Amino acid sequence: MSKGFTSYRIGDQNGLHFLTFSTVGWVDVFTRKVYKDIVVDSLEYCQKHKGLELYSWCLMSNHIHLIARADDGYKLSDILRDFKKHTTKQIVKAIATESESRREWLLQHLADAGSRNKKNKTYQLWRNDNHPIELFTNGVIDQKLDYIHNNPVEAGIVSHPSEYLYSSARNYAG
Repeated sequence: MSKGFTSYRIGDQNGLHFLTFSTVGWVDVFTRKVYKDIVVDSLEYCQKHKGLELYSWCLMSNHIHLIARADDGYKLSDILRDFKKHTTKQIVKAIATESESRREWLLQHLADAGSRNKKNKTYQLWRNDNHPIELFTNGVIDQKLDYIHNNPVEAGIVSHPSEYLYSSARNYAG
């Protein structure tokens, strides 16, 4: 590994992590409710059936932030792999069948990204990295929580974090 390069890997599979993963090329895929709902439904499924403990989240147009861990007996990297694989399939299907003005361009972009990935045979929606940062202190947890929930405010989408529908901020607002 070259000097100055940091490898971001999930060390403790059951530790609490701040995670960020983005779409290939940072393409704004999550511009339609149907695509966002696929991601939210998949997070809920992972919580109920795959051992995901989700403490906070925020879905933006081209990336998602999470504070999460895996229940004992589960591996966070496996949960994220399955989540990415499932959401890719479902979103590609939705792009192909929904009224999407960018259909051809989006599908071609995702197909091109998939063809450049040895582990992939067709489409690739998500970048391979998750940029995991293990969280150890309450101060860092609070900082990451504020960062996640203020993302839509900083982007100028809403005035207050709890106004954004695709985030856990409203859960924290009471």
